[in-house]
This record gives sequence, structure tokens and C-alpha cells, in this order.
Amino acid sequence: MCSPRDAYPATFSEDIGKTGRLFGVFRLSSGNYADYNESDVQLQMDGVVSKARSLRLRSKCLLVVYLDDDEHFLEVFAEGSLRGRLLVWASRLLVITRLSFLRLRSLLANYWTFSMMNAVMMNLEGNSTSVLIHFRGSFYTNLPYSSSGSQIVQVATWSQENGLSFRRKNNLFAEKFSNFFGATVNVTALPYAPHWLETLVEGPDGSTTKIYGGTDYQLLSTIAKALNFTISVLHTSSWDEVATRVEERVSFMATVFHNVLPQRLERYDYSYTYEYGSLDFCVAKPGLKPQWQALYYPFTDEVWLAILAALVLVPVVLRLINTPTFPGESGMALSVHSALENVFGSLLGQPLLKDLPEGSSFRAVLGAWLVFAFILGSAYRGNLTAFLTIPKYPPRVETVEQLVETFDRITMPPFGNEFIQFFKQSDNKLYKTMAEHMSIVPSVMDGLREAIKEKEAHVAGRRFMEQTIAKHFSNPDGSTKLYIGRESILPGISAWPLPHDAPYRPQIDRVMMSVIEAGLYEHWSRTILRLAQGESRKRAREYREQQQKEKRKNSVSDSENEMDDPSEDDKQASRPSQALTVVHMQGPLMLLLLGLVAGGICFCLEVITRYFVSMGYLSFKD
Repeated sequence: MCSPRDAYPATFSEDIGKTGRLFGVFRLSSGNYADYNESDVQLQMDGVVSKARSLRLRSKCLLVVYLDDDEHFLEVFAEGSLRGRLLVWASRLLVITRLSFLRLRSLLANYWTFSMMNAVMMNLEGNSTSVLIHFRGSFYTNLPYSSSGSQIVQVATWSQENGLSFRRKNNLFAEKFSNFFGATVNVTALPYAPHWLETLVEGPDGSTTKIYGGTDYQLLSTIAKALNFTISVLHTSSWDEVATRVEERVSFMATVFHNVLPQRLERYDYSYTYEYGSLDFCVAKPGLKPQWQALYYPFTDEVWLAILAALVLVPVVLRLINTPTFPGESGMALSVHSALENVFGSLLGQPLLKDLPEGSSFRAVLGAWLVFAFILGSAYRGNLTAFLTIPKYPPRVETVEQLVETFDRITMPPFGNEFIQFFKQSDNKLYKTMAEHMSIVPSVMDGLREAIKEKEAHVAGRRFMEQTIAKHFSNPDGSTKLYIGRESILPGISAWPLPHDAPYRPQIDRVMMSVIEAGLYEHWSRTILRLAQGESRKRAREYREQQQKEKRKNSVSDSENEMDDPSEDDKQASRPSQALTVVHMQGPLMLLLLGLVAGGICFCLEVITRYFVSMGYLSFKD
């Protein structure tokens, strides 16, 4: 309770009554209102409102304000209570005053606290303030939405003789937002597929009309039909402006997907959380590794190192144990050259030399090597076939840790400023490091383009990036140039921003909850996804038909063009069987070419050496 305005500064008392209910009395005492300047009055009002709000948060509070005939003080109270978040719809505000009806009407119509909140003004009639029972009073409230538009209505009267007499359904505090009576409600949003879509349609007269769609617009349209209001989408140029209009209460709500973040709650409230929203990263698909490296792919680095060690160790062992064990054993001593020739030759499928030591130890080692070479050769040839025909991609970045380690620059659209601040305030070192690498780009399209050209990562909502990639960054055959990482950066919930303590929030939440529980939102989401997939399949079908027409026109296909096609490897990988092309056989052909070059060099050296020996410039001693 606030009692009369002619006393400053503020005092406060709190008590628990006999019924166990908490109540408080707030006074602005010691002084006269005219003795204080505007800033002092606002400061005192903010202090009272802060204490009253703490009381309201701890109890169900019916707030009664008794003020005299000072209109300006009521204006200060209206602004201070709104700024201090004193009232919610569950609170009931009763203002008792002696203002004239015209001044009272102005207050009810022009201030959010009186016009939109659950507030009633009691206007007293009489000449004395000493004894209330000799007064008559009329109760007025503002109905912002009615069949006659916004109007001030009298809901009850009070007198000593007749008591309290209701005029509207025996209810002093009427529900204001169950029916908007077709009134226009301002909302803000920006295109963010599949939640909010905007399409320009040209009319017969050349004029353009903006048509809205998407899951969130359909949800808004359903709410508008249930509450009977007309949607008016305000023009906004940035995501920050979308939220700012809500803070200023120019927009009733931002009707598009917003993640719930702690720092955002300082600016506005949220509606019913209707969607699981995750923040994900998107990067360009890594390019194919050179096909000539396919000869190396069948084994890992560790296996190749083990084979190399075996090729060095086994010839040495064979050379050391080639001495006959028992007298009378035949077989010539094995030279280093012969040992190397047997080991390398058997590995390549060549026969062994005829004259070999017959010792048991030699045979045991050689037999083990032959079994090893057989298994190794069979495994290598089996895997080589697959690696020659299937394209080899480098490992992909799939986790947040890999994202931070791989990319020096991570981009986000303009709404990412709040996320960057959130990551900087996190206790997780990984998020803090990521925030240092993050920067803002004008739009998601710009971020995805830079992800392809500059080899950077872009962060945004998963569904929006999926729709954008399918529409703008897909090849005609259906493959895409970008992919979304498996691990989400920030999984969480999402809702619509609403002004702090919006009185119409219970009605919005009620209809929204009904839509979500009925499964309509998921149905709309699947429908939009099917339409996007249908458009993608249509483009792929048109692409195939165009290719078939070109093949019919040209009797001979250009194989080089097929090799230059960036999607050719993906198409070949999807075929059950195919002929090996020059591209697949790059490795063996290059190996053969290197062998021919090495043999030619050796041959030239042998011819030159023989020439110098014949001329007497060189001589070799046995």
C-alpha cells in the first residue's frame, strides 16, 4: 500500500497478519512534493517500487495505491512501476484518486501500467477526505481491445447506502486479452528459414506484396485466429532492432526463433518454450586427396612402419643364420644381395632363388616370412581395389574441440554478439577460446560463402543452415558443398521474446502450448522440409534430363570433362560397379613412370661407366 503522496522520503514496514499472509505498508513521508525535484522523486519512487516488488515476489499481492489529486505523481508512479517491474497480470492495482474524469481518462489511456495491466481507478466524489464513508466512488478501467476499440469503461460504483455495485459480470478486474476483437497487433521478425519465410509476389498492376510463411508464422497465425487479432509485421533491418522494438513495447512480441540466454532475460521475457534450439557450426567439405596416393591408403602409418622395419630386419637375420648347422649340409652361403632379393621378391610375388642354405633355422625364418608376405600381399591387394575406386576424404571436423583447434576464424550473423558475450562469460576454457576466434558477418549467406572461399567456419541455427545449404549451396546432383558438424555448440531451448511482465503472456502461452501439444508445429516443420526436399529432387531430375539431352546430341562423351566435374567422384562412389579410369590408376601409372625413369637413369649411368672403363679413365678391382 502506498499512502498519500504528500510525505517524503520513503519508509517501509512489513508484517504477517493473522491469516498468515504477508503484507507491507509503504509511505513517502516528511516533506512536501513541491520541495523535491524530478530526479529525487524518481529516485524515491524507484526505492519504494523495488521494496514492493520484493514483497510481491514472496506473496500473492493485491496492491492498493491511495493517492490524492496530483496527476504528475501518478505519472511518476506509472513510469517507476513499469521500470521497476512491479506488476504482473496476477497482481491487481487499485488507484484511489480525486482527479477529474478527463484527467483520469488521460492516465488510463496513455500509460502502460494503467491501460494494459490489471489496474482499476476509483474516482472519489465529495469535498472532504476525513471520513470516507460519506463519499461515493466510481471504478474505471481501460479496455485496450473491445468491440468498440480502446475505451474507458465503468466497472462498478460504491456508496455508503448501496455498497459495491458491479456493472460488468460481477468482476472488478476484467480479463483484457482473451479477445482482441480484430485489433492490429504489432510483431517483429526477420527471415529465418524454416521458422520465418518472406516471399515477394508481384500483382497484375506491378505492385509487390510480401507473403509470409514458415513454422513460426503459422504458429503466430494460429494464435491470431484463437485470440482474434490482425497481424502487423513491423519493418526491421537487424536482429538487434527486432529485440529492441520488443523492449520498447512497440512490438508485442518477436515471433521468430530465439535461444533463451541469461543476458537476454535482462532485456525481455520469453514466451512458452516451444522448440529445442541448437547452435551449430557449418564448414566446407574437405576436398578429395590426390588419387595417386591411393597406393598408400590400404595400410595405416603404423603398419607401413612395421613393414619397413621387417624389410630391414629379415634380410639381416637371414644373412646371419645362413651358415650350415651340421656337416654335410649343402647350400651356398647367402650374400646380402641374395637375402634382399629373396625378401623383396617374395613380397612382390617372385619365386625364390634356387641355391639357398638348408639349415633349419634359415628355413624357419624364411617360412615365417613367406606366410607374412602372403597375408600382407592379399590384404594390400584387397584394400587397394576399394581405395582405387572410392574417393578418399580427409577427416572431418565434427566436435567443438576440433572446431576450435582447426579454425582461426569463426563467423556468426549479427545476432551472434549476445552469444559471443555469453561464451566470454563462460567458465569453460573451450568456449572462451572460441569466443576469441569469433567475428560478426552481415548475414548467414555471407558467412557460408566465406566458409567455402576462406576455409572458415560459420555458426548459426541448424535448421536455418540446412535450408540455406539445400537451396543455395547444393550441386545439381543433390550433393552439397558444406556440412554441419555432428556436435552442437550450444544445445538449448527457444521461445519468442516478449516485453517484461507482458500482461497478455498467459493467453499467448495457453494457445501456444495447445498448438505444440497437438503436434501441429512438428507437422508444419516436416511439411516445409518435404517441400525443400521436393525442390531439390526436382532440380536433380531436371539436371539428369539435361544431361541425357546433351548425350543424345553428342555421340562421343568427353571423359576429361567428366573428370573435371567436382561431383563426379561422388556420383561414381554411389554406383555399384564401374570401370577404372585414368584418374583411378594415377598411382600405379605414376609408379610405373617412376620405375621407367629410374631404370633409364641407371641404364645411362651404366653406359657412361662402361665407356669410361673402356677408355681407361676408370678401373674396378675385384
